[in-house]
Amino acid sequence: MKDLFTNKLILGPMAGVTDLPFRILCKEEGADLMVTEMVSAKGLYYGSPKTDILLITCPEEKPVGVQIFGSDPDIMASQAKRLMERKYDFVDINMGCPVPKIVNNGEGSALMKKPDLVKDIVKAVSQAVDVPVTVKIRSGFSDDQINAPEIAIAAQEGGAAAVAVHARTRMQFYSGKADWSVIKKVKESVDIPVIGNGDIQSYKDVLRMKEETGCDSFMIARAAKGNPWIFREIKAGLEGGEKNIPPRPERQEIRDMLLRHINLMLELKGEYIGVREMRKHVAWYTEGMYNSAKLRSKVCSIESAEELIDEINKTLS
Repeated sequence: MKDLFTNKLILGPMAGVTDLPFRILCKEEGADLMVTEMVSAKGLYYGSPKTDILLITCPEEKPVGVQIFGSDPDIMASQAKRLMERKYDFVDINMGCPVPKIVNNGEGSALMKKPDLVKDIVKAVSQAVDVPVTVKIRSGFSDDQINAPEIAIAAQEGGAAAVAVHARTRMQFYSGKADWSVIKKVKESVDIPVIGNGDIQSYKDVLRMKEETGCDSFMIARAAKGNPWIFREIKAGLEGGEKNIPPRPERQEIRDMLLRHINLMLELKGEYIGVREMRKHVAWYTEGMYNSAKLRSKVCSIESAEELIDEINKTLS
C-alpha cells in the first residue's frame, strides 16, 4: 500500500480544473497518480446532480482516487462506501480547501482547527472502505496556528495511508511562498508516506524538496495549468538532468494539445459547457505567447466549438 504513494508525481486536485479531460492529458505526459476534483459528501448524500460529472474516471488514468469533503464522519463514511462501486483506487479527504464557502461550513481547511474530528472522520471513512484513505491538509489555519504535524498524527491514528501537505496556511490561500519546513516536520512526525505540495515547478524543485523535507512523493497543481508537459519534463530531469529535458512545446504542439483537450471536453460535457470551460484553459495554455492576448479576448465571447477550433488553428498555426 505504501508503494502507491511513494516516489510518485501526483496531479493535485483543483476544483474546476482537474476534470477527466485534463487528467487524461496529464497522465499521458507522465503524471503517476490522479485525484478527482473535490466532491461534497453532503451533495452525494442528498443526490445533487452536480456531483455526477465530477465522479467520472476512465481506465487509462488509473490509479485514480476520489476526493471528498465534509465534516460529518457518518455522512463521509456512508458516501465513501457508496463510491466504492466505481472502483476508485483510494479515497482522499480534503482538509485543505481555503474557499470561504467551504470553511464557513466547517469543512475543508476549517478542520485544521479540530484534530479530534479529523481523527474521527478518517477513522469512519477508513473503516467504511476497502481501499487506502489519504488526507490533504495545509500547514495550518493561520501563521499562529501551524499544526500540520498534529493533524497528520490524528489522520494516521484514524487509519490514513498517506497525508499530502500543502505548505501554506489557509489564510495564505495560494499567495506567498510555501514553507517546506512544515512538510519536514510532518515527515518526522508520522510513519505513513508524506506527499509534499507547494511551489514545485521543475525537477530541481522536486530534488530540493526531497532533500529538505524527506517527503515520499510530490504533488503538482497550479504549475500544471495549461502545462501538462510539466510531468514529462520533471521525469526527464530526474532521470538524466537538465540535458535530458525535452524542449518546451512550440506553437504547433501547444495547438495540438489544446485541440485534443477541446475534443475530450466536448465528448464529456457537450458543446455549451465544454466551450465555456475551455476559455480559461486556452488562457493558461497560451500565456506569454505572441498574439495570445488577442486570442484570449476573442475566446471569451466564442460559443461554438467550430469557431473555437478555427480561432485556435488560425492563431497558433
